Amino acid sequence: MKLSCIVVDDSSIQRMIVSKLASNHPNLKLVGEFSNAIEAKNFMSYTDVDLLFLDIEMPILSGFDFLDHLKVKPQVIFITSKPEYAVKAFDYDATDYLQKPITAVRFEASVKRALNMQALINESLEEDGDHIFIKSKLKKLKVFTSKIKWVEAYGDYVKVITDDENHLVLSTMKAFENDLPKEKFLRVHKSFIVNIDKIDKFNSKFAEIGASKIPLSRNKKEELKKAIEVSQ
Repeated sequence: MKLSCIVVDDSSIQRMIVSKLASNHPNLKLVGEFSNAIEAKNFMSYTDVDLLFLDIEMPILSGFDFLDHLKVKPQVIFITSKPEYAVKAFDYDATDYLQKPITAVRFEASVKRALNMQALINESLEEDGDHIFIKSKLKKLKVFTSKIKWVEAYGDYVKVITDDENHLVLSTMKAFENDLPKEKFLRVHKSFIVNIDKIDKFNSKFAEIGASKIPLSRNKKEELKKAIEVSQ
């Protein structure tokens, strides 16, 4: 799992320290760093952010005021030199509270907490997400459609390839296709149905999902291109 994050701190030195720690962390993707909350708020109006490293005492708009102005609040790790803000910080459902000077060990602990929290959030979303029931190995299984990579013909069966495992289901491709949400899945070949959101790249012959190449039937490239544009 990788969390997109931004750093908001009016101190250039502290901003540089936290940005460097974030850039070097394998589970973080630093997408921006800002010296004030106004710039950060503008950035977040058009960019999704999973995690904020947020200073509290800043000119014009404090860290708390900044959060009050956000409609969608990501996880927040507050950064400050003053311990007296801790209680108020957790009134804002802070994931953690880092006190300056920040050490690599303490930073790592905060990120781990954010990753665990994100895993719980994802799990909660999945429970309410689109799903289908399939019968595989005499068992009825609940499969979330967001986890399906592609479906392929396999004799009298279809093979369902997911993020976690593969399943053989006694079904025709047509019947299985009818069970899938049409806005997210496209039959790109007589033997293949792909999850549009899982496609990394494609050309006139193949759609690539990770290291796998899914064949495209003739003239399917434009249909796939349109489907991807609509789903974004």
